Amino acid sequence: MHTLQAVITGAIQGLSEFLPISSSAHIVFSNELYELITKTNVLQEVSQEEIFFNIMVHLATLFAVVIYFFKDLKKIFKDYLLSIKDKNFKDDNFKLVNYIMLTTVITGVIGLLIKDKVEQLISDPQRICFLLLITGLILLFSEKFYKGDKKLSLKTAIFVAIAQGLAVFPGFSRSGLTISCAIFNGMNRVEAARFSFLMSIPVIFLASLIYPLFELDFASIATFNHKAIILGFLTSFVVGYLCIKYFMRLLGQLSLRIFGYYCLIAAFVMFGLFQFYYH
Repeated sequence: MHTLQAVITGAIQGLSEFLPISSSAHIVFSNELYELITKTNVLQEVSQEEIFFNIMVHLATLFAVVIYFFKDLKKIFKDYLLSIKDKNFKDDNFKLVNYIMLTTVITGVIGLLIKDKVEQLISDPQRICFLLLITGLILLFSEKFYKGDKKLSLKTAIFVAIAQGLAVFPGFSRSGLTISCAIFNGMNRVEAARFSFLMSIPVIFLASLIYPLFELDFASIATFNHKAIILGFLTSFVVGYLCIKYFMRLLGQLSLRIFGYYCLIAAFVMFGLFQFYYH
């Protein structure tokens, strides 16, 4: 793992994990471009270092979202415990925690079912461009139905969970699909984004905890470029935190169209570039 590429990838992960533009697509694109420009193989340790590095930058964005919503999370869990104690099962935060647990289970099941197809797609950046194009269209389409007059419901949580599960495919933006799905179901942008970020916490945590047990050779960690991994982690954390902070502030005023158009442009540009270099 090259230090420069680690920092670039960390910044891309932190920026695109929470913006609705697909972090996985941008990481694949950046790695492909880096290899084309430098004529080198980014991952000198092949898949093991890549797996470990991806875990670390995802954990960095997990820390970013937990720290940003820390006071919110304390209140949510306090209210959840009080609701159980008082048997007040209509409390909004009681429902929220249950919805997050439900979305985690649904996302996990979908992720396991499509795991093999996802791994095959990672090596095909042109197909990823096509999925990024679909993400852009979904973002644009969601704005046509924007109402913002409904609260989070069980039906909305199920639909958003399915969207999060499908977003395992690189090119599908997790935040883009989940926020759009919540908007389709009547939620406003800020509340949709809040639920999207909160529901990402257990999914990122479990994926980062469970995945290494099956895929990572822990004996090989000593051979990795630790400086690059640490710098990538710190970059991902700082950029991720700032991204959440300003994205949440702007969502009340901004339309998702700007991100939809960006996805369309990025998809066409990258597809044309890869078509030129690979043929």
